[in-house]
Amino acid sequence: MSHHKKIDEVTGVETTGHVWDGDICELNKPLPKWWLYTFYACILWSIGYWIVYPAWPLVNSYTMGVLGFSQRTQVQNEIDEWKAGQAKYRTQIAELPLADIRKNEELFQFSIAGGAALFGENCAGCHGRGAQGGIGYPNLNDDDWLWGGNLDQIHETISYGIRNGNPKAHDTAMPHFGTDKILDNAQISDVANFVRSFAHLDVDAEAAKRGSQIYADNCAACHGEQGKGNQDMGAPNLTDAIWLYGSSQEAVMQSVRTGRGGIMPAWLERLDPVAVKMLTLFVYSLGGGQAEAASAPAATVPEKAQ
Repeated sequence: MSHHKKIDEVTGVETTGHVWDGDICELNKPLPKWWLYTFYACILWSIGYWIVYPAWPLVNSYTMGVLGFSQRTQVQNEIDEWKAGQAKYRTQIAELPLADIRKNEELFQFSIAGGAALFGENCAGCHGRGAQGGIGYPNLNDDDWLWGGNLDQIHETISYGIRNGNPKAHDTAMPHFGTDKILDNAQISDVANFVRSFAHLDVDAEAAKRGSQIYADNCAACHGEQGKGNQDMGAPNLTDAIWLYGSSQEAVMQSVRTGRGGIMPAWLERLDPVAVKMLTLFVYSLGGGQAEAASAPAATVPEKAQ
């Protein structure tokens, strides 16, 4: 690279004197004045911004600026305004029984709107965005419930959960008939055939016949002689087409073998009581809530099947 200034013949602009490869020159052409003025204005604007608004970080804080503006404060003010606007609804939800909230259309709609947001944040990971459930996670849109589907029963289940260590949680569990060697594999196969016959599925008739006595000796105390289940114990209804872990022979055998034993958090340990009520009303509103479940015999109400 050489350093020889000259006037470029094409543009008439002096070069910087930098030359590459013998004939490539760099023009010494200044920036347009409008660009420079804009640049200088931006510098002045930034200095003014530093003075007026929060800008420079300090050890444990930051400079506040002469206006004392804070985005965090603004957001907090907006949250406070939002809470103030909702205060009357939340107060009523806190004070009223669930049945009374359900009868108040305005309060009910507010509750399910809030409950839908809470469900998306806390429950959808297991039950799905549409509450459709999946293998091992109940569908909350149908009318098939393990622990009962009226407002109070749903509220209790959400509040305290299932098999999570909370002293008020639903805590009954199905025995591990296989892993605890209560039944051998042949017996498990036979009783699975019998259980599947309750739902009119294709089974080995001879195996189902053998399994009937095994069922009577080991399963009827919880699921009932007719397989209708028992909500007090969380024992599923075995006669319908809804199976929490699948209805295939192998899936039912695995349920008998291991007892499954799903776990649900106690949401009252994580959310405030009003939020739990709102979640309850949202789940109830999905269409599977049992309006008369509280007065119906537990064993006659369909439950989530294994």
